[in-house]
Amino acid sequence: MARPRKFDEARVIDAAMDTFWRRGYEATSTRDLSERTELGPSSLYNAFGDKHQLYLRSLRQYQETATAEQVEVLRAPGPVEDRLRNLLATAIDTDLSGTDRPGCFAINAAIERAAVDPDAREQVRQNFAVVEEALREALAEGQRSGEIDQTRSAESLARQVLSTYYGLRVLARVQPDRSALMDVVENLLKSCAAAEERG
Repeated sequence: MARPRKFDEARVIDAAMDTFWRRGYEATSTRDLSERTELGPSSLYNAFGDKHQLYLRSLRQYQETATAEQVEVLRAPGPVEDRLRNLLATAIDTDLSGTDRPGCFAINAAIERAAVDPDAREQVRQNFAVVEEALREALAEGQRSGEIDQTRSAESLARQVLSTYYGLRVLARVQPDRSALMDVVENLLKSCAAAEERG
């Protein structure tokens, strides 16, 4: 009979996610993970498998926490335009805040691992798909209310917003001018609005 674990699994995964987020996959060593999670290497890998499995679990944790928060913003009450602006502006402000958790963990994983790691690529794809579906739902709601352009499909609009959202998160790393980034946001929102709203 296996002995019960004597640690908080959620805390350990969060610590591992934080380490991968700050350092990246390749630069994170077993020692780094052990120090941050406060588990010895054997305990860590007996519980979660190898470094790669812990990385994938960290990506799932990100989807269950940070990505879920993004979805909540899109499902909040109020005008769809306000929800979209809030999502985009919050991301910009987070990325310009100087935190040592750079950017979006899912984007970092896509850039660092997706080309060489099919499992990581699939996990990131699922993460992006969750956000895209929440965007599609919000935009379809806006189309029904007459707020959002009805001449394009909600799916097409969602992909446009998603591409802009992730593009802004990358751009914010080298473009610290909030007003320039928010100009992109306002132009995006204008392009999604119904014709009468644009006027």
